[in-house]
Amino acid sequence: MLIVVPIDLFASGVTTRTFTEMFVQMVLVVGLYLFVGNSGVISFGHVGFMCIGAYATAWLTVPPMMKQFTIKGLPEILAQAQLPFLPSVLLAGLLAAAVAVPVGLVLMRLSGIAASIATFAFLAIVNNVYSNWDAWTAGTSSIVGIPTETNIWTSWLFASAAILVAYAYSVSRFGLALRSARDEPVAAAAAGIDMVFQRTIAFVGSAFLCGVAGALYAHFLGVVNPDAFFLSVTFTALAMLILGGMSSLSGAVTGVVFVTLLISLFRTLERGVSVGDASFSLPAGSQEIAIGIAMILVLIRRPAGLIGNREFKWTRSPAKAERRHKPAI
Repeated sequence: MLIVVPIDLFASGVTTRTFTEMFVQMVLVVGLYLFVGNSGVISFGHVGFMCIGAYATAWLTVPPMMKQFTIKGLPEILAQAQLPFLPSVLLAGLLAAAVAVPVGLVLMRLSGIAASIATFAFLAIVNNVYSNWDAWTAGTSSIVGIPTETNIWTSWLFASAAILVAYAYSVSRFGLALRSARDEPVAAAAAGIDMVFQRTIAFVGSAFLCGVAGALYAHFLGVVNPDAFFLSVTFTALAMLILGGMSSLSGAVTGVVFVTLLISLFRTLERGVSVGDASFSLPAGSQEIAIGIAMILVLIRRPAGLIGNREFKWTRSPAKAERRHKPAI
């Protein structure tokens, strides 16, 4: 909140939009961490749940008059629906979680690279379906008219809630069981831990957060298109998670902030910078190259990411701790 208040009051519109988008991406990356960080399985498919959430909120919030021209094949109950922002976002997350249940029950039986490839196949399927489902998604055309309700405050609140959810899961018995299955699968199986069940729980929970992120992003842009939820967003989200440290919640949050600042810097350089009488600009796409170089450098120097497996903790000063534990006379 100490960051949000001055930005909201004094920052320019560009800066405010940058931080709003950063908090939306934080919801996505924290959702990705909830599964990847606790299971150890790299997922390339979670942006598919983001797409599902984005289109779900479009069906629920676009004015009925506009739906008649853009998405004519919706059933009557959706064609006439126009829900407020908060219920539509939560329902979008629930739809993504509902889709994740059968998908997770199948994919979570796989491990390692096979599981990662299967999640990418899921992403490709979602993109294909939503790109060709003209009656419900308008195909490759964009659905417009989504209320732009996502501002810096709403995105910050949802990011804070996502962090609390991910933390609560990580310290719960489900999170502890999944991490034990990740680190010592044989011992965990001998102790009676069902790895498929534990992975599926994390998969569904992370799908819910990614669906919420998709709904927030739709309300941020005011428009949705299948191509906005495919390879580019997948690469950026994974880069944020890996750079920060995918085994810790603090690493996920740090990675989002680091990559957002890096992208913002290179976007400015791509637009052009004046130095005295001269001006120069970087070619388009330099930000992707910069992220790739940053990933290589960080993984060489710190293979576990900027934060590694550590978590930020509030600690008392030694003097306060001594006073607290000093016996009464």
